[in-house]
Amino acid sequence: MLELTGGTVYFGADAALDGVDLRLFPGEVHSIMGENGAGKSTLIKAITGALPLSAGDLQLYGGRVRFGSPHDAQQHGIRAVYQEIDLVPNISVAENIALGSEPRRYGMIDWKAMRSHAHEVLTDLGLDIDPASILGRHSLAVQQLVAIARAISTDVKVLVLDEPTSSLDREEVDRLFSVIRELRGRGVAILFVSHFLEQVYEISDRITVLRNGRLVGEYRAADLPRSELVTKMVGRALDELEAISEIAERTVDRSGVPVLRATGIGRRGVLEPTDVDVYDGEVVGIAGLLGSGRTELVRLLYGADRADAGQVELDGTPARLASPRHAIRHRIAFSSENRRSEGIVSDLTVGENIVLGIQARRGWLRRLRRSEYDAIVTEYIRALDVRPADPELLAGNLSGGNQQKVLLARWLATAPELLILDEPTRGIDVGAKADIQRQVAELSSRGLSVIFISSELEEVLRLAQRVVVMRDRRQIGVVESSGLDADGLIDVMANEGERSLA
Repeated sequence: MLELTGGTVYFGADAALDGVDLRLFPGEVHSIMGENGAGKSTLIKAITGALPLSAGDLQLYGGRVRFGSPHDAQQHGIRAVYQEIDLVPNISVAENIALGSEPRRYGMIDWKAMRSHAHEVLTDLGLDIDPASILGRHSLAVQQLVAIARAISTDVKVLVLDEPTSSLDREEVDRLFSVIRELRGRGVAILFVSHFLEQVYEISDRITVLRNGRLVGEYRAADLPRSELVTKMVGRALDELEAISEIAERTVDRSGVPVLRATGIGRRGVLEPTDVDVYDGEVVGIAGLLGSGRTELVRLLYGADRADAGQVELDGTPARLASPRHAIRHRIAFSSENRRSEGIVSDLTVGENIVLGIQARRGWLRRLRRSEYDAIVTEYIRALDVRPADPELLAGNLSGGNQQKVLLARWLATAPELLILDEPTRGIDVGAKADIQRQVAELSSRGLSVIFISSELEEVLRLAQRVVVMRDRRQIGVVESSGLDADGLIDVMANEGERSLA
């Protein structure tokens, strides 16, 4: 249905995409795999009209096409859903779904028809929300599903899904996959990008692997073992996860005073009173389904939201964390799950993003000397293997995984005593994910205390010594991670009180 031959895209003198071939067949799910910076996003933008090809040939139904804009591509039946949600939060769900193709009657927008159509598409996705409700009042997961609803609401021929499941829990992923299978049965060609290997193998018929902007190969999913896929993606066998587990498998001394102890911390209508303590060098994981209260808890601990119940002690001393400024002053750092709007400052350079935390703590009247700036930036770019290693590059031009490394560098540069990481590996590739996990494991082994949230339970268990289990915005227990696997943790999440809790 769609074929790219020799696809090349230059940014200046550098080729972000170098001679890549891609074939999409009707009624097939085709996954693009590669590390962050491998060229996946550039490839997607090239076939959807968001970026012009510097060289190469794009054909649709056997005829040569060249799209001047995403609108051109949409007119040919090509729709895309991106990981970073590109909807309008201050208008309704129905308006977002119909945006650009609103139904009209007598020259005016037919609001009743718009909402009726939106309701039908949302129902297909198993989403029971009011089409007239304001989009921004819904969770990121719901917004992601609305973006998908928008894409499939028209006569789509080629559907591009870029990390569509990064904000979804398992039940929502199952609903999405059901829709994908239905679209595949109707002959739609689906391009699927995900860093969840299990999901790629669950839904994909064919896989194309990219590395450093170049094509490694195209394979049938059934013929490509997972270990071989990872090796093709990163250019080496990835055996780091076992080493990370070995670092994390250690005994934490809990005989002293915890770095942080929260007792009965909560907020009416948001989170029921919850107890958390974290000791020197301990990684405490927080596990639960989407909407269980994980993020709400850490935002209260950091002062990003105001608690109306409970108390917090830091190193045994009562503390009032009424704002992030107070938390930073007490050497608590927090990396939000929403790195786009609450983390990376896209229009600042990599270096400026890294020193932002230090400079904010000092105040703008005490500017870093250039020698200090250069030393800090160089150290953390090297330590976290930020690619490309150019401190003058705009942070918004980095891949998602490298943006996440820059955020981690920002907070590590402030020398925190407690680091709170909310979904730090969401939407990044297996190599970058291993890099960040290794950093967390090594830093905690040297005494840094960490609160770690991830939707990937294996990741939580790999890094954490204890796991706080949440459900329905309340704490249902704390378990020791030693000897516990993902199925056991799911059992705790689903069957409150049926396992012994530590």
